[in-house]
Amino acid sequence: MQAKALASNCVYFHRKVFKTANSKQTIMSLLFSEYQLPAPNGPLKLANRIVIAPMCQYSADHGRATDWHLAHWTSLLNSGAGLVILEATAVTEEGRISPGCLGLWNDATAEALQDKLGRARKLAPHVPVAIQISHAGRKASSAAPWHGGQLLDSAHGGWQALAPSALPHLSTEMPPTELDAAGLDRIKNAFVKTAERAQDMGIEMVELHAAHGYLLHQFLSPISNKRSDAYGGSFENRTRFIREIFDAVRAKFNGVLGIRLSATDWVEDGWTPEETADLSVRLKAAGANFVHISSGGVAAQQKIAIGPEYQVPFAKTVKDKSGLPTIAVGLITEAQQAEAILQRGDANLIAFARAFLFNPRWAWQAAAELGGVVQASEQYWRCLPREAQSVFGNVKIGMR
Repeated sequence: MQAKALASNCVYFHRKVFKTANSKQTIMSLLFSEYQLPAPNGPLKLANRIVIAPMCQYSADHGRATDWHLAHWTSLLNSGAGLVILEATAVTEEGRISPGCLGLWNDATAEALQDKLGRARKLAPHVPVAIQISHAGRKASSAAPWHGGQLLDSAHGGWQALAPSALPHLSTEMPPTELDAAGLDRIKNAFVKTAERAQDMGIEMVELHAAHGYLLHQFLSPISNKRSDAYGGSFENRTRFIREIFDAVRAKFNGVLGIRLSATDWVEDGWTPEETADLSVRLKAAGANFVHISSGGVAAQQKIAIGPEYQVPFAKTVKDKSGLPTIAVGLITEAQQAEAILQRGDANLIAFARAFLFNPRWAWQAAAELGGVVQASEQYWRCLPREAQSVFGNVKIGMR
């Protein structure tokens, strides 16, 4: 949409006037501008820069999506966001975080996910969908958060966890089983099959989950990876498993492919932002189309310097060094805050999580504030207050 100049120091964009600190400059909302992510099968067009981050719902039935997912995804797809990333989805049964976690490891889980997602997509405007595929590693076999979130034993529905090294997440826990060569190959192949299943059901984008202390992050971090073979020790070795998985998935998945990384462990002698940037450079050369920057989760002794935008500097570091389209996330809650991050060039896309659980219409309100336009199902067209009539664009309704 073109901006129409109103005066020397302002512009008209989506019926909203924006002024910069320098009155000689004019800007428009980047948060509500289109963005394209590259892919082998052609660029993926996003209507705006708002991304709904993956959020576990702990509500699956043996990995199968349920009616809860149908309702949840329908809400998110009607939110006005430019991209929705489905929750961490296990590539194997033992790779679930909890007994209630979503999976995509066999025909039954694929049929359930395709059914619920397909029905949700029919009840919303067209919005690109991504899926985060994951293995929980030593953080598997956990209770749901509302049941305490702790390690489950077999008597309470738990199972034996797997990890790079036989080191438990908490010192009081039973140690996981260290993965051998056959186990590594099995999990690598499972990532590939899961990505293929996602592609077959029309999911446009895959995000490998290598953050928050789950299996792929466990290989990266010297805190959790004490191996003495080709997968432990040096940066080259600790990143090897992720790079092998990425290459294998890239060979089979033709859509947008990227990765979510914890940029730091928040622990001395742990994984660092510099290593995150270096790995992102390697993955870009291997065909990565984006990187999603979070932090922490691998060590119980982490000391997170939490505050508004606390992870944005990590995103900027990775973006500047790798040149990859970069998603920033973490305590970004206000429209003007998100807009400023984009205007500074610290990230290309902004991800929101719990903000959309609390307020599923966050994007509508942000559009009203910043002068943006979002898609909405026609059943909602008559809901806008008088001061925000342009949020859905040039739509018209009538009554007798």
